[in-house]
Amino acid sequence: MAEGGGHLYTATIRWAREGGDFLGAAYDRGHTWAFDGGITVPASSSPLVVPLPHSRENAVDPEEAFVAAIASCHMLVFLSIAAKKRFLVERYEDVARGVMTPNAAGKLWVSRVVLDPAIDWAGERRPDPATIAAMHHLTHRECFIANSVRTEIVVAGVDDTSSH
Repeated sequence: MAEGGGHLYTATIRWAREGGDFLGAAYDRGHTWAFDGGITVPASSSPLVVPLPHSRENAVDPEEAFVAAIASCHMLVFLSIAAKKRFLVERYEDVARGVMTPNAAGKLWVSRVVLDPAIDWAGERRPDPATIAAMHHLTHRECFIANSVRTEIVVAGVDDTSSH
């Protein structure tokens, strides 16, 4: 339990210099994220931010993780709402996209995340499009991660008219 009665989450981030010219910024950005459940994930800066070979393509970068955290939280809350409303979800797949743009001070930030879930429903009782949209809006209000960031989060086809 965290201070104030909340929940505490931890991640251990490990990096060690393994050669390269650190002072010249020519060093490997590969590192690991270790979580309390025992899993360790290879991580790196994005090759879009720090060019190869100083980044690793086969690792998760912070920007991808940010987008995944938003999409994962949205999905988990949506599934919970669907279950409470007695709608049977068979499959949920979201190809979420994060866009990084400069802010007013010229600093890059993940300004927008577009969620694009494809949901397969099962059973006799299935929600209509208006009910699905309302479920996504409620999900956004209830998602812990969405409540923690200032990034614009939209659900394609519900909150915007973007085409893919």
